[in-house]
Amino acid sequence: MEQPAEILRSDHVVLRRWRGQDLDVPHQLITESRDHLIPWMPFAASHDREQGEAFLVRCQEEWGSGQAYHYAITTDGVVVGSISLMRRIGPGGLDIGYWLHPAWTGKGLATRAAAALVQAGRRMPGIDRIEIHHDEANPASGAVARRLGFTEVERVQLPEGPTAPSETGIDVIWRLETRTSPSA
Repeated sequence: MEQPAEILRSDHVVLRRWRGQDLDVPHQLITESRDHLIPWMPFAASHDREQGEAFLVRCQEEWGSGQAYHYAITTDGVVVGSISLMRRIGPGGLDIGYWLHPAWTGKGLATRAAAALVQAGRRMPGIDRIEIHHDEANPASGAVARRLGFTEVERVQLPEGPTAPSETGIDVIWRLETRTSPSA
């Protein structure tokens, strides 16, 4: 499998590829979630329709280049967040990033969505690990990684320091090995 499917399913969650015609959906979701996102995601503070449009253009470009696969998280036909599978941690690695509208947190949806991306990532050629990175002050993201069997492998002081108001600037890295090494 060269790239993941455009639609992925995991329990009560359906992930669908973000498309250019979705402009109103992420804009409304981010606007309604602004207070929830600002502590962790710098983009939320200045989000507007123009940035939403740029996000959707980037989604198409990165999907086409194979750099990242961005999905809307849906449940019962309602878009409740966003999740991405990205090639930004070096050869053989994929990294998962996600966020949910605050009305949908605490229901296991981020875990189910990340599980769908783990399964898709395992099927991609040349992938030996999948990671989840989050600031140490955001234990909810770490709980998703832990529930999926990831192992905390490192804590790294980011040279640029915190990028959002609630961050400490210490990145927690969780890893899931996707391939077992061949025996000697």
